[in-house]
Amino acid sequence: MNSTTIGILVVMILYLLMMILIGIVYSKKNNDVNDFYLGGRKLGPIVTAMSAEASDMSSWLLMGLPGVAYLSGVADAGWTAIGLGIGTYLNWLFVSKRLRRYSHKANNSITIPEFFSNRYRDKSNLLSAIAAIIIVIFFVPYTASGFAACGKLFGTLFDAPYIPMMIISAIVIVAYTALGGFLAASTTDLIQSIIMTIALVIVVIFGVSIAGGPNAVIENAKSLAGYLSLVKLHDVTTGKATPYGFLSIVSTAAWGLGYFGMPHILLRFMGIEDENKLKQSRRIATIWVVISMFVAIFIGIVGYSISQTGTIPIFSDSAQSETLIINLAIVLSKYGFIPMIFAGLILAGILACTMSTSDSQLLAASSSVSQNLLCQVFKINLSKKASMLVARLTVILIAIIAVFLARDPNSSVFYIVSFAWAGFGASFGPVMLFALFWKRSNKYGALAGMIVGGSMVFIWKYCIRPLGGLWDIYELLPAFILACIAIVVVSLLTPPPAKEIVEEFESV
Repeated sequence: MNSTTIGILVVMILYLLMMILIGIVYSKKNNDVNDFYLGGRKLGPIVTAMSAEASDMSSWLLMGLPGVAYLSGVADAGWTAIGLGIGTYLNWLFVSKRLRRYSHKANNSITIPEFFSNRYRDKSNLLSAIAAIIIVIFFVPYTASGFAACGKLFGTLFDAPYIPMMIISAIVIVAYTALGGFLAASTTDLIQSIIMTIALVIVVIFGVSIAGGPNAVIENAKSLAGYLSLVKLHDVTTGKATPYGFLSIVSTAAWGLGYFGMPHILLRFMGIEDENKLKQSRRIATIWVVISMFVAIFIGIVGYSISQTGTIPIFSDSAQSETLIINLAIVLSKYGFIPMIFAGLILAGILACTMSTSDSQLLAASSSVSQNLLCQVFKINLSKKASMLVARLTVILIAIIAVFLARDPNSSVFYIVSFAWAGFGASFGPVMLFALFWKRSNKYGALAGMIVGGSMVFIWKYCIRPLGGLWDIYELLPAFILACIAIVVVSLLTPPPAKEIVEEFESV
């Protein structure tokens, strides 16, 4: 290990120690599970905005998105970003304030499954149980993708075995999450969003300079068929352009629908102290997300030009292209002491992306097991101290399962995230929208929507989408539509909600 690598390692270790220190500080502020899972609804507008979006972006922002843009050009990554930008804004505009108010009104619900159960007065707790199981099913692989990103990062940087590096990263994430809970996760997410922003800026400036300037970047991109088009896709295997038609555009932009069902984002809405500050949070969040995603896509385009100079390798598949920014940071570190510090910040930014999502996912999955399944469904009465212990042990258990799933170093971060995103978007998105905006919806409709949405993600991805042609649509879109239909049809065919439920809905 040379002096440059050691210098980068020092920067990253200092960053990781700071995250753990935050966890220790906030561990003293968790008096009960309400504090541990929702921070006692004490978040300010800036922390709410940036922690929501940092937990949203994950390693996908600095690894997955540039990797897709590098291989296939603007279309796939661009329409995904457009869909996500619109989805971010609409989620903050329509869902955030009403969910904050309604979740508090519905018996002070502190988790998404608990909100559904309380909203529809489901005394059987079947809604809560199914929702909790769905969260575990989709969050464990989502968390695993984050651990995998960390393993790739350290493995590439230090030429070390993937699995030990991935496990060490997971231990750090679990440490501060299990200690500090929601407040620690939200505070670290704010810090991590700042580091992610710094990383994006440094990579763009450095990347353009070693690629030969903006003109060289554009000319190299233009030389590839369909690379800069929003209606054509560059095929890396043939070097030719393939049409990116209307169906593909709608399918890809449908990523934005996922926001309405993301538990780790929705919990930020529930955790803000003053609902009137959500407008400020919306502006901050939307601006940051839009700029960050389009900078990440530009980094992918710049990366292609850099690879043509021989400075970094030429990548031929998604697993390789997702290490683009890691390779750029390694090159930057060789230019002297200050660039080495910047390289450390870039790599810390990748860690930040991963950790900001993994900590939130671990908390959401943990709350589903300990709070919703054990306490709510199985009626296990735990003392305040025992509840905190179970919450922390659940975080550790879920992390262990995620580490096991992340053992394959060739797994693609982008494709794992896209599947989990579809699962949450289709399972919870329609239910959340109808719960907040349609007073005729009932628990039977909500249950039907949840089951139809979640199951259709699997059915469409593995049975229907492989047929190709018109069926080659991102599974979130058809699953979301069918879940909405199921909610409406089943709600209308079953008894209307009780007067008490309707009155509560109208008061909100």
